[in-house]
Amino acid sequence: MRNFWLVTAAVGLAASLGACTSKTETLSEAALIMTPQGPVQGVTTENPNIYNFKGLPFAAPPVDDLRWAAPAPAPRWTETRMADEFGNRCMQPENVEGGFMDRLIEGHGLSRVKNFVIKKAVAAQKPSPMSEDCLYLNVRTGNLGGDTQQPVMVWIHGGGHQFGSGDFSYYQANGLVEKDVVLVTINYRLGVFGYMAHPALSASDPNGVSGNYGTLDQIAALEWVQENISAYGGDPENVTIFGESAGAWSVTEMMASPLAAGTFHKAIAQSGASTYHLGQRDGNELGWPSGYEMGEKTAAALGLEMPSAADLRAIDAGVIMANLPEKADEAFHHIRDGYVFPKNVGHAFRDGDINAVPFLTGYNSDEGTLFFPDDPQPSVWENDMPQDTPSMLAALNEHYPGQGQTIIDLYGLDTDFMASGMDMMGDDIFGVNIRYAAQSVEAFGLPTYLYHFSRVPPSDKQTLGAFHAAEIPFVFDSSEPALGLSDDDKVLTDIVVSAWTNFAKTGNPNGADVPNWPQYESQNWMHFSGNTGREIAIAETNIRKAKIDALETGLTQKLKALDAAILDQTN
Repeated sequence: MRNFWLVTAAVGLAASLGACTSKTETLSEAALIMTPQGPVQGVTTENPNIYNFKGLPFAAPPVDDLRWAAPAPAPRWTETRMADEFGNRCMQPENVEGGFMDRLIEGHGLSRVKNFVIKKAVAAQKPSPMSEDCLYLNVRTGNLGGDTQQPVMVWIHGGGHQFGSGDFSYYQANGLVEKDVVLVTINYRLGVFGYMAHPALSASDPNGVSGNYGTLDQIAALEWVQENISAYGGDPENVTIFGESAGAWSVTEMMASPLAAGTFHKAIAQSGASTYHLGQRDGNELGWPSGYEMGEKTAAALGLEMPSAADLRAIDAGVIMANLPEKADEAFHHIRDGYVFPKNVGHAFRDGDINAVPFLTGYNSDEGTLFFPDDPQPSVWENDMPQDTPSMLAALNEHYPGQGQTIIDLYGLDTDFMASGMDMMGDDIFGVNIRYAAQSVEAFGLPTYLYHFSRVPPSDKQTLGAFHAAEIPFVFDSSEPALGLSDDDKVLTDIVVSAWTNFAKTGNPNGADVPNWPQYESQNWMHFSGNTGREIAIAETNIRKAKIDALETGLTQKLKALDAAILDQTN
């Protein structure tokens, strides 16, 4: 299975570029409010009518006996809480840049001087402190004391479930809020602390399960929204969850978890759907290393052969992070545990066992440009794709029954493996799964909208194309001007921000400033372009259909094979 550490690193690095511009925020008497938790005072933003409430705890710190446990209720207070600093980042590896930053900056095609200045500015950025005590969220609102509650948008950050936080500068912007929504950005436990399963932890759990703590944190944040957001001018009856990459995985994971039912009313998944994550609590089906296997390897790496839950919780967090076994970053994702996830996400969407809500989803045209040079594996199912044509054909036919030659021909894998492999990587990881999820939601008769994002950086020397995470600053109106911002980009930003907030308000992205965006209906996409000589936004049909059709046979085969593996296990 592919090494998702590369995706993790790139999402965080792409977001960190936005930190080049600092913003001064000060506590404001106008942002002193009473909430169900107690009095809170927020800070000003660059818009005098919008305030930011930083570092609000939505659960108890998950430390000591609460490490590897479901989130406990959030604290309350009587003295005014100064919400002027972001909460800690959740535990995550440090120093994982690995050359991606240079590739990301240089790929924009800027001058040598600009490259140097931007690299220096990024290198000078200091991330928030890191701690297990990290279950905090931030609320950005322009509706304190408003007569009418506004729709709420809850952002779930990406980073492969291993990296990231809700305080990245790209997410802390006013663009969405200026369209009359309340924006919430959250943290959730990551990696080994967020997703490790182990028999000892299951034995100590009241529901007899372990793992999926990051998902439980996300659900706790949504429950906090239900109980508290009215105090910030938000409508708890109109909540949209949205996220990118692993944040989009999380959107589909909450759509698949019965525990999240009723906590959100619309969903937006940008470049990701978790339908191909096949992890099981008790085994290693189909080569996906997760569940108890990796939890037991982690315990062994810590010198614990048959630990109790107390033994595991007694190890220092830094020691755990320093001793993770090989491929741990691939293993710590959602797993089917019978409680948080009665079914894998792919099975839940296939079978229609989901929290179905109006759904907007899509992906970028060049998702693989940041990753493929270091991990030239075009198939999500093949760890080491051979490049000679006969062997490649055999491998493809194994994973995509009867479609091997079709895939080779459609992508040109036998003529330019690097360029065509990058295209296939993006379609196989993202295109197949977002379309698969969309089709499931549409089967409920609910509004479903798809997009394809192909905007490229404005320099004629750019080499990134529409890379992974490239749409984020257009969603938040948080583009970094130093990286290049054209007139097309400004128009595209207005369209995207309007479409996302229209959808949050009504379940329909159409409205002022948005070209007609038809529902999917098994063919319709909105194509967001710009800087390419094309219309900036236009509805098109059947984008990459032949390619996605061929690749989807791989997903459907793996889901059927997992059915059989689960049946054998239960028998």
